[in-house]
Amino acid sequence: MRVPMIAAGLALALLMPAQGSAQTEAETGASEQDPLDRRAEDVVGWLRGEIAPEDLFTAQFLAQIPAETLAQMNSQLASQFGAMLGVESVERQGQLRARIAIRFERAIGSGTMVLADTGEARIAGLQLSDFAPVIGDSADGDADQSSAEAIAADLAALPGATAAWFGPLDGEPIFAYGDTERQFALGSAFKLYVLGAVSEAVAEGRLRWDQVVPLGQASFPSGITQSWPEGAPITVQSLATLMISISDNTATDTLLRLVGRERVEQFLRRTGHSAPERSLPFLTTRELFLLKTLDTGPAYAEAGIARRRAMLADLDGGGVTTEQVVAALGEPKLVEQIEWFASMEDERKLLRALVALDDPVLFDILAVSPQLSETQRAGWAYAGFKGGSEPGVLNLTWLLKDEAGHWHMLAASWLNPEAAVENAALGLLAVRILVLR
Repeated sequence: MRVPMIAAGLALALLMPAQGSAQTEAETGASEQDPLDRRAEDVVGWLRGEIAPEDLFTAQFLAQIPAETLAQMNSQLASQFGAMLGVESVERQGQLRARIAIRFERAIGSGTMVLADTGEARIAGLQLSDFAPVIGDSADGDADQSSAEAIAADLAALPGATAAWFGPLDGEPIFAYGDTERQFALGSAFKLYVLGAVSEAVAEGRLRWDQVVPLGQASFPSGITQSWPEGAPITVQSLATLMISISDNTATDTLLRLVGRERVEQFLRRTGHSAPERSLPFLTTRELFLLKTLDTGPAYAEAGIARRRAMLADLDGGGVTTEQVVAALGEPKLVEQIEWFASMEDERKLLRALVALDDPVLFDILAVSPQLSETQRAGWAYAGFKGGSEPGVLNLTWLLKDEAGHWHMLAASWLNPEAAVENAALGLLAVRILVLR
């Protein structure tokens, strides 16, 4: 499964380094106005639709982030945060680099802007990664858009079904939306169950984090180890870190087979999952991709658990290519039938089980890629994250600990069997939910 494309601040993930060496303002032929101030104003113009991307960004930037993608991001920002009002501040961090803050109607977005060392001083890198809601009534007199009610309304406006839960693991929610008992597809967030089963095996002495094992059969991207030689030696901890931090599918399948499918299924049940049969047999990523690519998917979806196990034993995908998988999963496919499933309450039970393992290695692994900026992590002593997606499916799950030592969960799921979901849209809502505490 592919992880959602989320920046450190769950917003505009557009940071790219400027090329070449810095030049002085005289050498670049800049106007009397500081080029950083001028380009910050131009960012506002671009977000308003007054400046074309090709007149603002370098060719290298646009080669990686095309204009259509930028337009989609603009639309999402406008939907989440309202009208663009102007530049809030520009804090120089060098001749061609600054931290800028842009004021929207309902939030202030800040991040890094990097200029190229050319005479036109085009933007070579831009990252708006921190979004702080503006507290109080909005400029047009509407209710406070940072409120729980406003966030719930925006979740309701997303096509398909959504649910979210934020609060202490052992207490009442600070924010809850949707049917928290409904089973949602998890995407790669299912890997939290594999991580728990591996940690449990380490605690019982069946595995060691530093144990070297052979890399298993290649799955399909995301990840990097699908291109490594099968059998390459790698530690259990390295496999788990790759599984969580970059959602490496081959590393995941290696761990799942190593610890044993039945052990993962047992761990799933022991967490108190309300509908474990929805996720049984507990698939490897390769099996899921093959079922959805080959013509066996519909029959598998209709079969009982025993028949499913027999079908997996006969599943042969030796000739299936990555290109075939990408083509087959270009749109939502069997997302309510063949996946890994959990409700918001099931996820809370899962995180309780992970915390109860009290495994420092597990906590370290979850914290490698927390998907929150430093500003968003302020006030939290710990932040761990795992997300997951496929077309029509998105899940974001954080394990958080406050400075008083109390564990919290922030989780959100979005399921749309009819069309792909917009990863940034749910991510931006998650940032707003986090501010409610």
